[in-house]
This record gives sequence, C-alpha cells and structure tokens, in this order.
Amino acid sequence: MFDPNGDQVGRIRDVVALLRSGHLPPRVLGLVLEVPMRRRIFVPMSRVTALDPGQVITTGVVNMRRFQSRPGETLVLAEMLDRQVTLTEDGTTVTILDVAMQLARTRDWELTQVFVRKGGGGFRRRGETEVVRWDEVTGFAQLEQNQSAASLLATMDKMRPVDLASVMHDLTPKRRAEIAATLDDERLADVLEELPEDDQIEILGVLAQERAADVLEAMAPDDAADLLGELPPEQADRLLELMEPDDAEDVRRLLVYDEYTAGGMMNPEPVVLSPDATVAEALARARHADLTPALAAQVYICRPPLETPTGRFVGVAHLQRLLREQPSELVSGVCDTDLEPLRPEATLPQVTTYLAAYNLVALPVVDEGGHLLGAVTVDDVLDHLLPDDWRERDADEPESAQPGVPDVQ
Repeated sequence: MFDPNGDQVGRIRDVVALLRSGHLPPRVLGLVLEVPMRRRIFVPMSRVTALDPGQVITTGVVNMRRFQSRPGETLVLAEMLDRQVTLTEDGTTVTILDVAMQLARTRDWELTQVFVRKGGGGFRRRGETEVVRWDEVTGFAQLEQNQSAASLLATMDKMRPVDLASVMHDLTPKRRAEIAATLDDERLADVLEELPEDDQIEILGVLAQERAADVLEAMAPDDAADLLGELPPEQADRLLELMEPDDAEDVRRLLVYDEYTAGGMMNPEPVVLSPDATVAEALARARHADLTPALAAQVYICRPPLETPTGRFVGVAHLQRLLREQPSELVSGVCDTDLEPLRPEATLPQVTTYLAAYNLVALPVVDEGGHLLGAVTVDDVLDHLLPDDWRERDADEPESAQPGVPDVQ
C-alpha cells in the first residue's frame, strides 16, 4: 500500500469482510495492513483510492491503532481459504482456493466470485478447478468445521517465523490449531519460539503428545525449558519422557535454574572446540545455518569432552578475530583467556551488565569446577528484559514493570 506521494505505507496481509444473510455477497470492510514494527492496522475501503495488481493507493490518512477483529467479521485469507463449501447446483463439496472482490454499483466492494477445486478421484491427483459466483456456493456460515491450511500457508511461505507468529496470534484458536497441524516440526518450533506464552501453551495442548515432544526437540533448549516450565508438572514430565534422551537431558539441566538467571537463559549447545582445532575449523562451525548470529559470534575453547558440561573451559575465540587470522592458526593461540565467565546463578542484572561492559553479544557460563555449561546470548536477555506482553504491545505504549525482576540500572 502506498500513499498519494508514492511512499510505501505498509504491506497488505488480509481482507476484512462482513458475511450477509441469504445469497447477498459479503461486503468488504477494509484491509489489514502491516506497518513497521509488525503492527497490524485496519484501513477502511473508504480510504482506498485505487486498487491495482501489485499495489493499493490510500488517501494517506490511516489510524495506527492495532487491528482487532470484531464479532461478525471474517478474515478472507485466514478464514476462507481451504474452507470446504457446497455447490448449490449439484451438492458437490469443493475447496476454496481464492476469492475475488469487485466494486458494486453502490460503491461498496463485495466478494463476488470464488475459485474452487473439486475433490480429486480415480487416477487424478487433483480435482478440477473452476470459478463460480458467490451465490452458487453455500456453507460459509459453518465456521466450526475442520479446515485445511495449505492455501493460507502458501501465501505465507516466505515469511520469517516471527512474522508468521504475528499472523497466527491474530487468528482464532481453532485456526491456529489448523495451521499448527499443517506446519512441519521445524517450522512450528521456530514459530512457537516467537509466540506469546499463552499461545505456545494453547498450541502445544492441541497437539498429540508424541508430536508435541518432537516439536520441543526442534526448539532451542532454553526456549523449550521456558515453555515446559509453564506447564503442569505431570504434563511436562510426560513430554520429557517422550523426547529423545539427549534432548530431554539438555532441557532438564536448564529447568533446575531460575528463569531469570544465567543458567535459566543459557543455550547448552554453543560452538565448542578443543585447543588444537584450527581457525578454519572454527569458521566452518560458525557457518552452520542453524546457529543464530549471536550464538555464532563466539567459539568456546574447552578441554575434552566437548559436549556440555565440557572439560575445563580455556577461553573464547571471537568471530572477528578469527576472520583476521590465518586458517591454519590454532584457536588456542587466538582465543581470549582474560574474559571471566559467569556462574549459572548470576542474576539478570549481572548478565546485562556483563554484556554491556565487555560489548558482547554472548557470554560463557561455567560451573564451580570451570566446566562450560552453555552460553547466554543477547537475544535471550532481551526476551527476559522486555515485558511478558511485548509481542502484543504497540511501540508507543508505556512499559509496565516485569513482576519479580529487578530494574537494571
């Protein structure tokens, strides 16, 4: 969406429609627009001056209040795509793939046509598709029927997990469950890590226990531990039993620490190498696609064993230093041995002060015997510094104090 001067206002994410009785086509009320900071706002169709393929022009005056769907309203992409409806002509059940809207004589926009697919049969992998008028289908009022999410997810395939999480948060619990059922374990794990706590618990509760355990295995151990810590003890214990032993052990070690300590925030799977490893090996490990930028910024040098808890912690090799050294150089010769690691009992203010004082994006956590237990990254610290509802809060809303967490001076 652009303003009259051609400046981009935001990106259209959905269409809001109002279903009407009889065979009257739904009236399009407006558009859901995503503006900076991932805030979703509502733009009435009365503010739209032009609608062309690839772009919409608005008057430039928009209300920045966060969008909230009202009773009776329907999100076209989120709630209509993949819905099964019936052709009035012969009673055939069809699936909605797309919807068309048109400007009526009354100057209102209306949903006038539906692109549908009939159920495939025999040797056909896909059924026939056709475009029908709105009044030639029925069944939109049955909102509680089972509904796929394949077409909706196709529109979101390129979204980052945090953006997909924002979309799911605005949906009904039923639709969130349908999308969760369609996502693969890795994608769902990434999205769960970005959702508010209540949504995480709700989605995990509708999954079969075996699949819930698989998704927890795919999550970062610290995020999985935070989520399990909010569940009833018997449910958490059952899910831990269903997880792979190695993954469950990592999570169990985190659960013994308070959430707002270095031990509770740390990731037990940092990049660890022995002193005789080369700079080339360290850079190769840091390139791993599954590592976050913060976790890849440092390589931790330890004596064997190299699985946490490791042998004696030696020091930290910073990525920038590694990039300046010869590939054949040993990491033990370029690592920082003066950086004092933190203990797992270190409080949140101590962790934030440490990161700020040494200009770091991650820090090592060791036990009393000097064995590396994990690493705390700046993104995990920010998650614990921000209010619980920071994902739902508008950027200009005042912050509230975090219960049980001291202010960081």
